[in-house]
Formats: sequence, structure tokens, C-alpha cells
Amino acid sequence: MYVLATAAAREAANGPDFIRRAEEILGHRIEVLTGEQEAIYSALGIVSGFHHPDGIAGDLGGGSLELIDIKGRELGTGITLPLGGLRLSETAGGSIAKARAHTRRMIKSAELLERGRGRTFYAVGGTWRNIAKLHMEMGKYPLHMMQGYELPLEEITRFLDDIISGANARDPAWGSISKNRRTLLPFGAVAMREVLEAMRPARVSFSAQGVREGYLYSLLTREDRALDPLLAAADELAILRARSPEHARELADWTGRMMPCFGAIETEEESRYRQAACLLADISWRAHPDYRGLQALNIIAHSSFVGITHPGRAFIALANYYRFEGLNDDGQTGPLATIATERLLERAKLLGGLLRVVYLFSASMPGIVHELAFRKSTRPDLDLEFVVPHAYRDFAGERLDGRLQQLARLTGKRLAFRFE
Repeated sequence: MYVLATAAAREAANGPDFIRRAEEILGHRIEVLTGEQEAIYSALGIVSGFHHPDGIAGDLGGGSLELIDIKGRELGTGITLPLGGLRLSETAGGSIAKARAHTRRMIKSAELLERGRGRTFYAVGGTWRNIAKLHMEMGKYPLHMMQGYELPLEEITRFLDDIISGANARDPAWGSISKNRRTLLPFGAVAMREVLEAMRPARVSFSAQGVREGYLYSLLTREDRALDPLLAAADELAILRARSPEHARELADWTGRMMPCFGAIETEEESRYRQAACLLADISWRAHPDYRGLQALNIIAHSSFVGITHPGRAFIALANYYRFEGLNDDGQTGPLATIATERLLERAKLLGGLLRVVYLFSASMPGIVHELAFRKSTRPDLDLEFVVPHAYRDFAGERLDGRLQQLARLTGKRLAFRFE
């Protein structure tokens, strides 16, 4: 068990007595973090939950605001300001105007914010997460997934101004926020608004990971900290739920080699998403065949993956839905399709189409996939041939050809099987 105490216990008049009594109850030492340690562990929470983060992390607690610069796994020097939501409300006597003036004065000392211009502000802390939750509810956002929820500067600025002014106070979406949080939300909005005004980032990304996750991340070995959190989680899920994790890994490698045959050149981020989609491609096999696609979509869309954007999450979920249900959109794909970019939607269908063809040969077992390949055809009436060893000639038939032609229609390529 690891027990941490933050600004409230560190700075309250009765803090030492509280810590002593809590230690007696728990039978365990409590580590009272310094402001700098809070900032570092909060930053490590971001490092553990985002792929190559680049920006400034801000962790708004009840008593303090920690700020720290992050570039990949490199951390700058963190600072702590007495601007927690509760403290700000009490200092300002409940006055929003006084809270803004006080916050603006305090933020002037945070020179590191100037280095965040045009980068990302990573928002940590319960009050700020509830601001994101309110935005999701008002916009009827199809995913209630806080990690990686991202808004451009202009949009979040307008929303914060509405919270501060009370312009949206009558919206029914406020009912989704607990009563304890509602009164603090305008003060949390004030704190974020002033930070953004000083920093001028390109976007705000909300994090479900903070001090606790950062502390646990700090206890990992260097090798484990270096792992890609998305691919590590997808591989673990394949081990738990797929018929053959090795087959899933073969798919991740094979699809990476086949995508360029269809003119699909991937970015590093797209490659990660494709690999994760392949690792997760068989996790719903125990479900009834009529529901495997929907189950895969729901598991992936609502699992607590980190190291992934919301459009990336939509891509992985949709690719696996298409793999089971075919390459046409329906009522199940509509909500997620609004999150994914047009490019990712096209890639999801391409990946789904490739998986639909190759799965018929492998029966989700390893050792087959690497014997199959798309190859440029020498025939004038074809673009690509799907080359299959002659030993699998008996697989030929209407179902297999139907899936290949479905992929042909999607990609605009003239495709055919070649057994040799």
C-alpha cells in the first residue's frame, strides 16, 4: 500500500495531527508530498497516459495548482501555486471577480507558461475533469471517456467564459455534475481561463491520470516505463481474450506490410493504432457470431486505454466492427464515426477489409498469415493479386471471393486470387 498526502494535509494548521492519526489508523507511513513532488508525479501521470506528450501539465487540486513542462519523458522544473479550487473560492469570499483578479496576479509569477505557446495544456484534477464532463454532456458527445478528451483553445475558452458568467447555468447537463462540484466549477474555470490566457496553447487535453498514476509509474522499471501503454494494454487483452495472441501479433506485422500495397502510408500514430486494432481483433470471439462486431466495438470504445486519442479509439473500435460486420456503415457506427477523422475512417475500413479476407484462411491460428500476400499483378486486367499457397486451393469459393471483391470496391483496386 502506498499512501500520499498533498497540499491540504501539507499546509493545513492541523495537518501534522491529521497525518499522525491517519497513520495510526492505517498502520502505515504517509508520505507528505512537497509542491514540487506533486508537480513531478502529476507530470508522470501525463507521461504514463499520453504518447509523446508535449506541453504543460496543470493539476488543480483543492488547495493548490501544480504546473510543469513536459517533452516526451523529459520533465522541467515544477512549480506550485496556492490556487486550488477550494482555496480560491475561500480566498475570494465566493466572488468570481475577486477570484479572477487574484488568479491573474498569481499566474504572473508562472513564467514557464510562456514556453507553452502553441503546444498542449494537459488538464488534471477533479474540478477540471468535471468541466470536460459538462462539455461532453452539453454537446451530447458519444463517448464518456475523459482520458484524452481534447478541445481547441478557442472552443474551451468560450466554454469557460460561459461557466464563469453563468450563461449556461440553466442547461440540464449541469445535473450530471455532483452538487459538491457545481459550486466549485466556476472557480476551476477561472483558474484554467487565466492559465490559458498566459500560455496560449493550441489545445487542452484532459487527463484521467494524475498524481496517483504518476507515483505508481515512477515505481516501474526503466524497461516497463519505456513500453507503449496502448500496445502493452492491447497485447495483454489479446492474451486474456483472444484465441491466439501470437496470431494477433502476426496480423499486426502482416497488415503493416500490406497497407502500402493500397497506397496507405502511415504516420507513427496511425501505425500504433493499426497494431492495437490487430491485437484486439479476436477479443470478442466467444460471443454469438451475430454480436461479435458490436461487442468488439463496445469493449474497445469504452475500455480504459491510455496513450490514445479519441479519434484513434474510434478507429480501433470501427476497424474491428467492420472486420465482423462488413464495410458498410449502420446505426452502430454513426456515433463513433463523428469522432474519427475522415482519413481514419477510410483506414478503419481498409484494415477491416484486409482482416475479413485473411481471417478466412487462418482460423485465428498462428503460422498461416505470413504465407499470404498482396502482390502487383502482371495481368493488364488486374492491379493486385492475393497470392496464396497452392495447399490452400480448397479455400477458394464464393464467400472468399465476395470478401476480396468487397475490398476491391472499397479501394478501387482490381483484385483476384492467385494460388501458387
